[in-house]
Amino acid sequence: MANLFKKTQYVKIPNRQIIEPQIPDGMWVKCEFCGEIIYKDDFNSNNRICVKCQQHFRLDASSRLELVLDTDSFEETNTNVATKNILGFQGYEKKIESLQKSTGISEGVVTGTGRINNEAVAIAVMDSRFLMGSMGAAVGEKITCLTEQATNDKMPLIIFTASGGARMQEGIISLMQMAKTSAALGKFSESGGLYISVLTDPTTGGVTASFAMLGDIILAEPGSLIGFAGPRVIKQTIKQDLPEGFQRAEFLLEHGFVDKIVERKQLKDTLYKIIMLHK
Repeated sequence: MANLFKKTQYVKIPNRQIIEPQIPDGMWVKCEFCGEIIYKDDFNSNNRICVKCQQHFRLDASSRLELVLDTDSFEETNTNVATKNILGFQGYEKKIESLQKSTGISEGVVTGTGRINNEAVAIAVMDSRFLMGSMGAAVGEKITCLTEQATNDKMPLIIFTASGGARMQEGIISLMQMAKTSAALGKFSESGGLYISVLTDPTTGGVTASFAMLGDIILAEPGSLIGFAGPRVIKQTIKQDLPEGFQRAEFLLEHGFVDKIVERKQLKDTLYKIIMLHK
């Protein structure tokens, strides 16, 4: 007992290296909505959906196509459509070149044809990694060409939207794409074609005000931000607090702007059922 309260003496070992545990970067993902820490491989294998709160994170175009189309059925179209710096916006060309290298896509939308459970479809997927999926002349042209192809070949048309709106670097040229895409969709509708619009996070600005909301059937992913001006701009303009959940997919469904909210895992099956009902 005499030695019970004596201070413990630690002996230093010369030249001893302390090895700290090494955790590789990028192994974990923190959900920005609920704060859950998720193992990245589990997060990706769950289609980038939080395992705790089920929030749907954004998908790139390639992952989206893999999710809804039959394996190896996608054939890209309109690959020759290129962006031009019509207004001479400073640094625009370099920005486009940099994004093309980092994303592996040529513009803010990927278009083509594919199959859903062996049913042929024309499909466009906007990619928010490319200038926030903003709509310039190239994006408008690719969507218009795809719509015309779907009209001629009598295929259902599916467009996944994800955009910050019209592209400011192209000014009035970008705004013209609203009328251009809408006119093509009008002819497609007159021919009896089925157009399914799938709104993902975020769908805003000129894209919302044109082809995004012209679908015969409008679907949305859970929690997606959908609107024209952003909620902060609206709040500052009208000087009023906005309703809870304003401009989220659930709010739009409640107010009749969306036909159905579909979880990512059910998207392919839902699209197939709609296509078969229209046949």
